[in-house]
Amino acid sequence: MKKIFALLLALCMVFALAACGQPAAPAATEAPAPAPTEAPAPAPTEVPAEPTEAPVEPTEAPVEAPAVMSYAEYAAAAVDDPVTVRVCVQAHQSWWDNKITVYAADEDGAYFLYNMACSEEDAAKLNPGQWILVSGFKGEWAGEVEVVDASFEFLPDEPYSAKANDVTGLLGTDELIAHQNEFVSFTGVTIADKGDGQAFLYKWDGSGSQGDDLYFDVIANGETYTFTVESYLCDKDSLVYQTVENFQVGDVVDLEGFLYWYEGPNPHITAVKPPLPIMSYAEYDAAEMDEAVVIDTYVQAHQSWWDGKITVYAQAPDGAVFAYNMACTEAEAARLVPGQKIRISGFKSVWSGEVEIVDASFIFVYGDSFIAEPEDVTALLGTDELAAHQNQLVSVTGAVIADKGDGQAFLYKWDGSGQQGDDLYFDVIINGETYTFTVESYLCGKDTEVYQAIEALQVGDTVDLVGFLYWYEGPQPHITAVTVK
Repeated sequence: MKKIFALLLALCMVFALAACGQPAAPAATEAPAPAPTEAPAPAPTEVPAEPTEAPVEPTEAPVEAPAVMSYAEYAAAAVDDPVTVRVCVQAHQSWWDNKITVYAADEDGAYFLYNMACSEEDAAKLNPGQWILVSGFKGEWAGEVEVVDASFEFLPDEPYSAKANDVTGLLGTDELIAHQNEFVSFTGVTIADKGDGQAFLYKWDGSGSQGDDLYFDVIANGETYTFTVESYLCDKDSLVYQTVENFQVGDVVDLEGFLYWYEGPNPHITAVKPPLPIMSYAEYDAAEMDEAVVIDTYVQAHQSWWDGKITVYAQAPDGAVFAYNMACTEAEAARLVPGQKIRISGFKSVWSGEVEIVDASFIFVYGDSFIAEPEDVTALLGTDELAAHQNQLVSVTGAVIADKGDGQAFLYKWDGSGQQGDDLYFDVIINGETYTFTVESYLCGKDTEVYQAIEALQVGDTVDLVGFLYWYEGPQPHITAVTVK
């Protein structure tokens, strides 16, 4: 019984050990195989569906090239506005430090491109006639309108060369500024005294030396203007620079250049025609109307000075001239005494038969003097030969005072509409013909002997007369002396 119980107990222990598992196995001597990977998923057998929403558009529009302006649009733009213009190079200043200043134009206007960004290689290609597209900002300095902070690119268009526009007649007018930066010309201007008899200065104040800008003054239309030879444009070795260095006060010249502006017109001059020679009276007489003239002559008398102008009767031994409304200061007028030699420059002109010098200026010339004696032209009245003596001091003898109407010997003004102090008109009979003579009140006023003597004339009086042979549709002398027989 005890053996059976012991056997049963042994069997129970065996089963208990089997239920608790085997003891741990010893470590393997080889690395275990890696864990198996999963095969990739097979490619889809259907095309994926299109997205149901459109892709998002960019929120900013692409940058567009700026529109090229016409000259009118450029002119209308405000200062500091961005500008883009298509222009043609006419000239440029010296390249320096990757910048260059260009004078440019198109068919409608002109531009000054100041310190434009430019490589030295590109500067060599900026020849006159080269078109470029310029972008920058409209600027203004002391009245000069320009393009600043500019860059450019070359264009392949056909060359364009602006012709010089003569703006002499616009000096002193509001119209001139409309031609700013254009290639312009000035004709028959007179070189003025820049100080101490000098015709030019190195730098604006004379503080410079050869190689600096040249500044010189010209007289045109009775006013004085300062012109410049910009040394970065035309240097000391250029013909224009050297020509200006040889100017003399009183020279009359024609000029070309670009109409730069500095508190008024201050052209940058690029060409000078040689000064006009001083003419003899015969050369003056042979000159065409509207031609520039220069003549040395002597004051014989002048009308009243007014508003910076004076009209002068002048004569030399070989002939006489009438300088109408000549530019003159009040101080200069006081020095225009009979016999004073002057050099007149201006333009030959004619009005109702009277040959005169207009748009004139003058300088004093010292060394000699001349007072003309009146030439008796009584016998020449009514002949073609009389005109050769126009503007000379002449005399007429034995003239008979004619009736000017209603028994009057004279009229105040040509039609009698005036009063004492106005011009006197009276008729004389010579060689059987009647001629109208005048006492010009700006020459001989109401307080002069001749004015009062004419006021005292009676119809039928016989007189000898002296005066200047002015012309108005025929001889109409300006009388300065009268003797009643």
